Amino acid sequence: MSDSMKWILLGALSLLFGFLVLGNTVIATMAVTTLTGAVLMVSGVFQVVGGFASTESMGGKIFGILMGLLIGFLGMNFLFNPLEGAISLTMLVMILMAASGVVRLVFAWRMRSTAYFWPMILSGAISLLLAGYIWTNFAVATLTLLGVMLGIELLMNGFSLIVIGFSSRGQKNTSH
Repeated sequence: MSDSMKWILLGALSLLFGFLVLGNTVIATMAVTTLTGAVLMVSGVFQVVGGFASTESMGGKIFGILMGLLIGFLGMNFLFNPLEGAISLTMLVMILMAASGVVRLVFAWRMRSTAYFWPMILSGAISLLLAGYIWTNFAVATLTLLGVMLGIELLMNGFSLIVIGFSSRGQKNTSH
């Protein structure tokens, strides 16, 4: 099987999973929250081990161990309480969208005499509108937002991989 066909098949698989995820965003949101919890727990364990193994000062060791315990505790909460974890992650996404929207609007204002003003204004405004949408529909967004974002990311990833596959196939044909 050629490399280009592998990219195309991987892209098709990503598209398939993207459609499956978008078909049930609530389950996907819980899966994202659970996976986040597992990653945080593993990270916390590594942080604690790193804190004990550290050659830094006693303060640095204690800080590393305490941060590891905190991260591990957060991960356990996400694992054992995925709904509360989804609430936290949705709130975080909303805050990040609002903050990035405000920052882009500030940068747009600084670029008002350039051709980039309107695209930057539009980008910032859309982020703020999305954050506002999440805020006004928080109960629904909590159960679906992370799943929708995962599904869209899988679809975009799938399209990109298929494009890479066809592109590499076209490059092989022109290089001979």
